[in-house]
Amino acid sequence: MINRELIRLKVIQVIYAYYQNEGKNVEAAEKELFFSLSKAHDLYNYLLLLMVEVTRFADRRIDNRRHKLCPTYEDLNPNTRFIDNAFMAQLAANVQLAEFCENQKRSWEDESEFVKRLFERIEESKVYQEYMAKETLTYEDDRELWRKLYRTFIAQNDEIDELLEEQSLYWNDDKAIVDTFVLKTIKRFEPTKGAEQELMPEYRDDEDKEFARKLFRNAIKNAEVYRNLMEQNAKNWNMERLAFMDILIMQVALAEILSFPSIPVSVSLNEYVEIAKMYSTPKSGSFINGMLDTIVNQLKKENKLSKA
Repeated sequence: MINRELIRLKVIQVIYAYYQNEGKNVEAAEKELFFSLSKAHDLYNYLLLLMVEVTRFADRRIDNRRHKLCPTYEDLNPNTRFIDNAFMAQLAANVQLAEFCENQKRSWEDESEFVKRLFERIEESKVYQEYMAKETLTYEDDRELWRKLYRTFIAQNDEIDELLEEQSLYWNDDKAIVDTFVLKTIKRFEPTKGAEQELMPEYRDDEDKEFARKLFRNAIKNAEVYRNLMEQNAKNWNMERLAFMDILIMQVALAEILSFPSIPVSVSLNEYVEIAKMYSTPKSGSFINGMLDTIVNQLKKENKLSKA
């Protein structure tokens, strides 16, 4: 589940903290990197559980209405399509998700008021009402409902963002990326796999985990080399006047460009320019793109970089 986009961002964040602490302990910083990445995988599972908890809330509400003092006909004969959703039943029974629940203390049951508000927003939506009014439903209908609901009410939800930030500092910048993996997971579910449906692993493979370790280590170990390259190509810029985050982003970008022969230069440039746009100054993206492009051309002329 942890992709290279997230790894690049985490490496920059951890190295930033490393320098803020005056670079005292590389080993501790590396442990922090992998702990931070593991928390992103926790968030993935936690967001899957949110959908389950919303369904459970709807089920409890139906049950409470059935048992109130003077139930109406609608209370006694509710439309149960939402709580009977086949995709959600499969997700709720998922073996890997159940294992995650057993190994962590956090639960959406502790956020009952938030879950209530979220369901009420869903219940008022056109997507929900059209689904509840359909004459017949397929598994694909059930799965598509939750893909739409997640994209509309969970992926785009400031209240969730604030709540998650309160729960873990590690989740401040992770949710937008993790949301894409939750949506991919919903799309991949197949009814024939039942409770054994595979969720996304923490890492796609050992290569991605090694990418994180190597990128982090090389960015720190060769920092002086990379900063010298920046100084040589800064032209009219004084390095001391550059934003520290810009320097750090270029430092990690150069570590990737020079350490991973299989990654095209254009891919690395695009990734770090996008990070700069989001996490540095408004002009950082274009500045970093120009600076890195100049450095790459110099390295190629000196036969120190051969890849495209």
